[in-house]
Amino acid sequence: MNISFFFGEIDGRRSETRMEEDDEKLETFLQWAANLGVTDSPSVSRKQAASCLGESLVVSCFPDAGGRGLAAARELKRGEVFLRVPKAAMLTRENVLEDPSLALAVKKYCQLSSAQILVVCLLAEVGKGRNSRWAPYLMQLPRIYNTLPNFAQFETQALQVDIAIWTSEKAVSKVQSEWKEVLLLMQEVGLNPRLFTFKSWLWASATVSTLTMHIPWDDAGCLCPVGDLANYAAPEDELHSTEENVDNSPKLTDGIYEKELAAYCFYARKNYRKGEQILLCYGTYTNLELLEHYGFVLDTNPSDKAFIPLGADIQLCSPWASETLYIQQDGKPSFALLSTLRIWATPRKLRKTHQHQTYSGELLSVENEMAVMNWLAKKCLDVLNILPTTLEEDRLLLQAIGKLRLEKTVVFKGGEPELIRFFQAHGLQEGDQLTNKVLASKERWELAVRWRYMYKRTISNCVSHCNQKVLDLSSK
Repeated sequence: MNISFFFGEIDGRRSETRMEEDDEKLETFLQWAANLGVTDSPSVSRKQAASCLGESLVVSCFPDAGGRGLAAARELKRGEVFLRVPKAAMLTRENVLEDPSLALAVKKYCQLSSAQILVVCLLAEVGKGRNSRWAPYLMQLPRIYNTLPNFAQFETQALQVDIAIWTSEKAVSKVQSEWKEVLLLMQEVGLNPRLFTFKSWLWASATVSTLTMHIPWDDAGCLCPVGDLANYAAPEDELHSTEENVDNSPKLTDGIYEKELAAYCFYARKNYRKGEQILLCYGTYTNLELLEHYGFVLDTNPSDKAFIPLGADIQLCSPWASETLYIQQDGKPSFALLSTLRIWATPRKLRKTHQHQTYSGELLSVENEMAVMNWLAKKCLDVLNILPTTLEEDRLLLQAIGKLRLEKTVVFKGGEPELIRFFQAHGLQEGDQLTNKVLASKERWELAVRWRYMYKRTISNCVSHCNQKVLDLSSK
């Protein structure tokens, strides 16, 4: 395994030869996993097989839902175990630090976080090449990530919204700081010099950020071969209740490390049909958090939130934390935001009198509610008006970016203004080839535009919600 495989330039387009090589690596990986006891068999005592998959799962491609992922090879019942990954197959700090020289070096740097140590452990295994216990797994890892720490300046600025830009810049700064803190350790460990670079650290830290799963004995988590092929589902997508033939087992969702089996076990979060994609819930995240830590956004995300600027006078009226004062993706204000605005819109001398009623979620009066809705609608319009592009302009831009997948050269004529600025930011002129680096940047830029589009859609939904409320109240 050549280190440049991870840190060289990323191929923008996949040739047939490259796809064949990837298929071979996948087969090798699944055989390796089977040899370590990874299995999708309902029976714990499954005999050795050429692949760890085939009975309950298959690797499949879902172009519109996360790319490569896991699909059900048969009907699965909610609560049924569909995959077991033994502890020995997991890449953890504990397993990697069985190397005494590495463990001795790490022990001297107690100030480093557990996540930083896990990143160093990952790089150490990459440095071993084919001698690594996890070499077939490492060859399967993504070669590029679209998490916020990977965003360049143009891509960050494309987010447009101050809180998103600040989050992106903070994420980049944090990764840079963590990298500088581990340089001495990496030198002492004797890693290949190419692994010292920030580019290498950025890749390894993104791998840990996007793929680790919880284990009870290490807050850094673990890298879980095969299990981490599954894509994400938001928590509210889970079917909680009335499906027939529900297994009465308490383990009805996702995965957990089972101490008695010494394995990470994955359970069906719902009934799956054969061929349906298997999804895991990593937790409750907004789209900005998903972009920061995992490198994607969801068009429909019940957990998404949009924040708007609130004056100090409004903040003082709220007994709730500022992070609870948000607008839901459907445009409705959160309970805390609505209650805060209701008490703020109440004359000062009456606030204490109506406080209990407001905090119980009750409407104070038609006049109060109309004042709140009118103020919130105007505030949302103000937020939209100060942004550089409109919701419709972003929609058209996303269409133009999507067409780049079919283009091989730069075309300025008739292009969207921001698309032209994107080309210029990369020093491209009319007729230039779209390089691998540009195509990789295009993916991150598209995510930034998609995030801001959904933010504006949420704010616009709030305007519609408030106007409808005013209309309903006016007719009473």
